[in-house]
Amino acid sequence: MRLRSRKLPRDAVHHPVFARLYARFSVAADQRGGVAAYRQELLSGLSGRVIEVGAGNGLNFARYPRAVSEVVALEPERSLRQLAVRAALRAEVPVDVVPGAAEALPVKSEAFDGAVASLVLCTVRDLPRALAEIKRVLRPGGELRFFEHGLAPGRALATAQRAADRTLWPLLFGGCHTARDPLAAIEAAGFELGTYRRLDIPERGLRTPSSPCVLGVARKPFTQEGG
Repeated sequence: MRLRSRKLPRDAVHHPVFARLYARFSVAADQRGGVAAYRQELLSGLSGRVIEVGAGNGLNFARYPRAVSEVVALEPERSLRQLAVRAALRAEVPVDVVPGAAEALPVKSEAFDGAVASLVLCTVRDLPRALAEIKRVLRPGGELRFFEHGLAPGRALATAQRAADRTLWPLLFGGCHTARDPLAAIEAAGFELGTYRRLDIPERGLRTPSSPCVLGVARKPFTQEGG
């Protein structure tokens, strides 16, 4: 697959301190926090060509089903991308890790059967543009699998999320914004929502602004409105 010329610099995102912390925390969350099971659910049933946006340290790679013929995994943060390259070598499906940002995916239109957004839409700088890019590169009928932080349904925690997003939370956690509504944003981008479910991470104990999550699937319509 030929990549398009990139519109953004290779290191448009650079959070070296957060990257080191995230690499450790994410592995622990997979092993002890039950996140590994959510990753498995997220990727189950995928096939063909898949693009993963914001691959982080590559924890999804080992869980792609063998029906996937190729994964193009974009990660803009250099330290995480290096870890993702190592994870790709251990994957059972072909994984090509490349630099790139969600707002300017360096691939051709309608080139993929599936797209994966896993704990990344909270950090992109321009969410509508990122989702428009994901929609562009999916074939008609292609699936977007998402596992994302989201706005809490309860007023108290939602208020705390908005306060966190206005203060230190994005600075401490690599640009994460906890009060975004991924379901509303995905629908606004023109995707058709399929099945999804809400969950908390961790399932028990203290809830933080990043605890409310949503896991599900959306599809690019076969026909465009007005087309």
